[in-house]
Amino acid sequence: MWKQIPNILTGGRLVLAVIFLVMIFLEPGLAANRDTSFYLDVAFVIFLIAGLTDIIDGPIARKLNVTSKFGRMVDPLADKVLICGAFIVFALIGQPKLFNLTKFQLAIIQWGFAAIIIARETLVTILRHWSESRGIKFPATLSGKIKMFVQAFAVGTVLVKMAHVQTPAWGYWFTTITYLITISITVISGFMSLKKIKIRPDSPLL
Repeated sequence: MWKQIPNILTGGRLVLAVIFLVMIFLEPGLAANRDTSFYLDVAFVIFLIAGLTDIIDGPIARKLNVTSKFGRMVDPLADKVLICGAFIVFALIGQPKLFNLTKFQLAIIQWGFAAIIIARETLVTILRHWSESRGIKFPATLSGKIKMFVQAFAVGTVLVKMAHVQTPAWGYWFTTITYLITISITVISGFMSLKKIKIRPDSPLL
C-alpha cells in the first residue's frame, strides 16, 4: 500500500487539475448571479493542494525506491494539464483583465501568453522524448523548476485578482509584472533546454 502513495498523489493531482479547470471555466456564469470570491478561494485551495502533491510525490517515490513508468508519464502530464490548462481557461473566460484595454487587446495578451507557455512545454516534451529514445539523459534543471514555480505563482495571482482585486490599479500592475516575469523565465528556460541537446548533423530527429 505504501508503495502506491506516489502514484496515488500523481493521479490525484491530475484529478484535482481537471476539477480546478472546470471550476474556473464555470466561474463567469456563476458570477453573473452571485459573488464568486469564496468560490474562487476554494479553487485556489484546490490549486495549492495540487501543487503540493507535485512537490512531495517525487521525493516520496525516491525515498521508498518505487519510481515507476506510470509516475514518469503521468507526473509531467498532470503538471501540463494544471498549468497550461489554467492559462487556456483564463484566455477562454477573458482573464486577467488589465487596465482599460479592449477585449481584442486583452485577447491578444491572454492567448499569446498561453501560446508561449504551451509552445515551451511542447518543445521540451519533444526534446525529452527524443533524448531518452537515444539514451541521452534529459534531467530536470533548476531553470525548469524556477519556471514551474513562477508559472504557478502567475496562476495564483490571476485567481486572487479575480476574487479580491478586480479594479485597483496596483492589482493591474502586479499582474502585468508577474506575467512579464513569467513569460521571460519561460522563454529563457526553453532556450536553456535547447542548449542541453547536442545534435550531430547525421542524427535523425524522427
